[in-house]
Formats: sequence, C-alpha cells, structure tokens
Amino acid sequence: MTFKTRILHTDKDNFRETVGEAAEMIKKGGTVAFPTETVYGLGADAVNPAAVKAVFRAKGRPADNPLIVHVASKEQCEELASTIPEKAYTLIDRFWPGPLTLILERKQIVPDITTGGLDTVALRMPDNRIAMELIRISGRPLAAPSANLSGRPSPTTAEHVIADLDGRIDAIIDGGAVRVGVESTVIDMTSEPPAILRPGIVSRNDIEREIGRICIGYEDKIHQDIEKVRSPGMKYTHYSPDAIVILLEGSNEMVISKIQEMLYDFRSRGAKVGLLLTGESNEVLEGDEEFLLGKKDRPSELAFNLFSGLRYLDEKKVDVILADGSFSHSGVGAAVRNRLRKAAEMIIKM
Repeated sequence: MTFKTRILHTDKDNFRETVGEAAEMIKKGGTVAFPTETVYGLGADAVNPAAVKAVFRAKGRPADNPLIVHVASKEQCEELASTIPEKAYTLIDRFWPGPLTLILERKQIVPDITTGGLDTVALRMPDNRIAMELIRISGRPLAAPSANLSGRPSPTTAEHVIADLDGRIDAIIDGGAVRVGVESTVIDMTSEPPAILRPGIVSRNDIEREIGRICIGYEDKIHQDIEKVRSPGMKYTHYSPDAIVILLEGSNEMVISKIQEMLYDFRSRGAKVGLLLTGESNEVLEGDEEFLLGKKDRPSELAFNLFSGLRYLDEKKVDVILADGSFSHSGVGAAVRNRLRKAAEMIIKM
C-alpha cells in the first residue's frame, strides 16, 4: 500500500497542534515516525494488531523480530507487563525517561505480533518531548522500531526517514537531529542475573551500580539459527548500507597500516573506497570519500555520528567502506562496536 506521507514540522507555537494531529493518526491505526533521544522511531498503537502489522509492512521487517513498546509513565508500563521485579523498578526510577529498554513478562493485552510471539514485552520511556507527548495525547503505548527500511542504518534525522520510508507511512514528525545516535540498551529482567541483550549508552557499569551483577547476553556474530530472539537486533543483519563494510579492529597503528594496504588493493581493482575514521586515523588516511566519526576518547561522539556516517558514504556511492575499529570497546564504545559488527560483511582483527 502506498501512502502520501505528511511531513510535520513543530515549533513553540504549533507544538501541541502538530503532535495532536499525529496522535489522531495513531488513534486511527496509522503509522507515524517521530524522534526519540536515540534514533527516529516508527510508531503505531502497540495493542492494535493491524496497526503494528502496518509497521512491519512499511519497514519490510521479519514478523518474528519483536518490537520495543514506548510508554509515557510507570502506570502505562504496569498495564502492559504482568510482572515487574524490584530490580526493574530500580532501573525505571534511575534511567527513565532514557535510553534503557526492559524486557518483562507481558500481559495478554499486548498482541503476539508486537512481541514476535514471545511471552515477554520490551518496554522503554523515551527522553524526548515530542515522543512523550505523542504517547500521552494519543493515549496509546507505541510500538516503535527504528524508522528505516529493515536492515538499513538507523535514522538520526527526519531526512534519513524520508529517504527510506516516504510514501510508505502516514507521517513523519521532523524534530531535528537526535541527541544520542544509537539505539537503547536492552536488558532482560526475566533472567537472574539480568542480561544485557543489546549494548547502548547506558553501560553495564551504569546498571551494575544500581542493581548489582548482571551478565552480557548478546553476541556480536549474527546467528541465523536462533529460533526465538528476546530482543530486536539479535537475529537479523542490521545497520547495513548498500556498500560492503569491512571493520578493522586492533591498535591504531595496525589498523592504519591495514587500511592503507586495503585502499591500494581495492583501488587497483577499480573500486571506490570510503573511509569511516576516528580523528587519529583521519590525520593520515585519505580515501575516495571520508567521514570523520570523532575522536577515540569521545565514544559518545562516535555513537552520535555512526549512522550518519554510514548513510553519508552510501550517498557518495562508494563500493567499499573501511571502518576504523581501533577505539575502546568498553562503555559506549561497546555499543558502537556492536553496531559496526552487525553492519560489517567482514571483520579483521589484528
């Protein structure tokens, strides 16, 4: 089905009118892309199976890939989750609204299509005024995966959403660039100890300071034989541009040397090469196209620029993207590495 997608712009004078218009679309079973602090989400009424099906259809998303449901209050969370452990309440009080998703046992009000047929539901409260008001005014929890075609780099601006979904959804609320740039941390609260299934800005150390020991449940390699995934992003290829992505991990010196070698090799075969670089490697390397992620010691900067960088190099029609993975892989760096590994067709460790 083809839609005439409306682009809705907000300012201080028309804010409630614009968000109210989008909320009416949600109430009627429509699909609306909106900004959060992490990336843009594609929202629909989470308890309306037909509306959620429209999200899957617009994105081309596999039906067994569960969606994160966005709520605007603790009470709304309690309407959807059947069991909320004390540790979950501790995390809610500390990190909500914010980029942390909790996997909890679900109530039957949440349809199977939203949860990918699981007995759990993934819930979070976004730290973004537009997102929160859209939920409040519509009165609906919003099932909202990233607002991109399935498998593509996540959108961090309305322009990214338009490039992927124009004509496929009802509306896009343009709220400018997001603040964070990578999706939320996902933690499974139905296991003991709780397990991080997707890394994000909220780190393992952040969480352990609040509730004690947790474990790491995600794996960087994609396993296509996983029958039931408990979190978005665990089964299918994600974040991939059209170009082939090769991630190089190791010390700064070794990564620079290997990129120089591969640049020469690819160019000798007529390939157009894009480089996704940190500040240190950017000073000595020159590709056909380049994008600077930021400095190694500023992982939040790397995270903010990651998806924009992948999309920028794709727009330049490069054949290959060589990505500098020599930054720290702890804290926020773990989230950046996770997204790059899922985007890459090849990972070279040195």
